[in-house]
Amino acid sequence: MRRKPYRVLLAGAIGAIWCSGAAIAQSVQSIVDAELARLRTAQQQQDQIDDIVEETRDDFDEYQRVLKEIYTLEVYNDVQQRLVDDQNRDLAQLRDSIDQVSIIERQILPLMTRMIDGLGEFIELDSPFLLEDRRERVEFLNTLVDRSDVSVAEKFRNVMEAWQTENDYGTFNDTYLGIVDIDGTERQVEFLKIGRVALLFVTPDRQIAGRYNPATRQWEYPLDADLRDEIVQGLERVESGSPADAQLFTIPIAPPEE
Repeated sequence: MRRKPYRVLLAGAIGAIWCSGAAIAQSVQSIVDAELARLRTAQQQQDQIDDIVEETRDDFDEYQRVLKEIYTLEVYNDVQQRLVDDQNRDLAQLRDSIDQVSIIERQILPLMTRMIDGLGEFIELDSPFLLEDRRERVEFLNTLVDRSDVSVAEKFRNVMEAWQTENDYGTFNDTYLGIVDIDGTERQVEFLKIGRVALLFVTPDRQIAGRYNPATRQWEYPLDADLRDEIVQGLERVESGSPADAQLFTIPIAPPEE
């Protein structure tokens, strides 16, 4: 009869232990659930962090790319600016050159006009050899100067060539056909030009010979037979043009002016 209290106590202890175990199990489960929830939240936060890090990395890479592009553009702009500055200097020099050309043109056009006028006067005062050709050359120059489609340089070159041609006339001998008024009759003759020293002629039949006198600006004819023969000999020597025939011959020149 005395063992009953022990049975009751044992049953109570077992009930207490079961209730306590259930409570502990429920508490542990709550802790586990809370930890799982925390882990899920941490995972979500980590995913967000990873997304932010990835986005930040992309932004940083884009930033670096933009910096490189800015640097490249700055270098390019510096180079282009130097080129522009150099072109501006060239442009300024070109403008100065154009201004100088305009000044030179304003100065050279009157100079060319005076040179052409002077050439025409010189031809009229000179011995009348190749007179038609020389007058035509002066007329050509007067026409050339008034042409707008010809550059100033080309005009000046032609003027200088005309003067050089006139200068060359005094350094070589020449023969050509022409007309001389002999006793009121225009007759064809053969001219012999010895530089600017003498201008002589003889008729084709070798009957009349003459010379130009620059002092009187007149033709003197007929010359003596021996002078006429010298002119004929001179014509033959000059026309041959061969050095082997380059022998001395006498020419009748006009007497010097007093």
